[in-house]
Amino acid sequence: MITATLITRNHPMKNSLAQPLTLPCGAVLPNRLSKAAMTEGLATPDGLPTAELELLYGLWSDGGSGMLLSGNIQVDRDHLERPGNVVIDRKPNKAMRTALASWAKAATRNGNHFWAQISHAGRQTQKIINPNPKAPSAIKLGLPGGQFGEPVPLTKAEIKSIVRRFGLCAAAVKEAGFTGVQIHSAHGYLLSQFLSPRSNKRTDNYGGELANRARALLETVASVRAAVGPDFPVAVKLNSADFQKGGFAFEESLQVVQWLEQAGVDLIEISGGTYEQPKLLGLQGMEEEEKQNVAESTQKREAYFVDFAMAMQEKVNIPLMVTGGFRQRSTMEMAVDSGSADLIGLGRPMCVMTDAPNQLLAGLDELPRYEDSLSLFPSWLSFLGKIKPLRAMAGFAVQYWYYANIDAIGRTGLANPDLSVFKATQETMALQKKLTSKQ
Repeated sequence: MITATLITRNHPMKNSLAQPLTLPCGAVLPNRLSKAAMTEGLATPDGLPTAELELLYGLWSDGGSGMLLSGNIQVDRDHLERPGNVVIDRKPNKAMRTALASWAKAATRNGNHFWAQISHAGRQTQKIINPNPKAPSAIKLGLPGGQFGEPVPLTKAEIKSIVRRFGLCAAAVKEAGFTGVQIHSAHGYLLSQFLSPRSNKRTDNYGGELANRARALLETVASVRAAVGPDFPVAVKLNSADFQKGGFAFEESLQVVQWLEQAGVDLIEISGGTYEQPKLLGLQGMEEEEKQNVAESTQKREAYFVDFAMAMQEKVNIPLMVTGGFRQRSTMEMAVDSGSADLIGLGRPMCVMTDAPNQLLAGLDELPRYEDSLSLFPSWLSFLGKIKPLRAMAGFAVQYWYYANIDAIGRTGLANPDLSVFKATQETMALQKKLTSKQ
């Protein structure tokens, strides 16, 4: 198991992070720490889980999280978030059922929950996978580099088919031994694209006013709930806002949260941003961030979305998970104690430190922030990182460093924190090219 040696002050520890969380469906999470969903890229070219995923999630299970969220499990193999995604877009055959069950067994061996994050990338499908991905409207992703293709609007029949596939996928993972599902409707993926007036220009009953733009998401929730029954956890990952001019705004997110509560969702994870405005990574996008109408809390400003969660708690009683930026245990405890977050999501630290939850529960004060020492450009070329297109490139390169460390843990059981950002980018892009060529 991977650990890190950090200096800890001796003082009494609050136990709020160690408390169980009972969900509306009756399921109980053993503590308030969750491994957040992070893309792994470790499936076979056909989308089957592998021994590498079992090793990775077995270590994360040992690490003490009350719940683990998988990376994107896609409901359409023509719309991957990246090569190497697990894909369940049809009734699983014997090989898929066996692979899913082995993965779930490894990921729950410490008595924790393991939830499948199920998703469809929509227009955020790379061109090497699909040059003409389906999306709500023919609005191309506004990023330099030509990595993404020209989207084609979905027909109503295709939307209904995707909704059914979410339910099929949820039923398959439940049968395999997963203990919950999360519907991905954030970060600019398909269901998030429907919510945003910037990417959804439809004139039928899936576009226009918010009730129509939320229709695909709410139909998906209904499909998944029908597939898994009333006692199985169903969560949604939702943007607090897109942080883009003309995008999905916080006031709209507040309304959608209320509709999701009425639909019987058990947990909502609050996040934000898209590929174009990567707020989820704590990065600046190609355009100026659109400010949202939400009051700043008195909590430490390291957690990106805690203010939005606090405002949502005034509107709904549904448990909320907050992910993004948490490093200090005192901030995590404050978020739980204040009621602004019921569950704390940990992402990047666990790409190197697989037992971060156990260390926090044992009294560790602060998790490392690896990105502070990572840069695509050497110090003498640091000015390049201020140029907008290169700034976006540098941000994704740092993300590739985390991808490479997830890959290293899955293949060897050990992270490689000394890996350079440039080398990590090379390795990740080469692996994606290799996987794509085999598909």
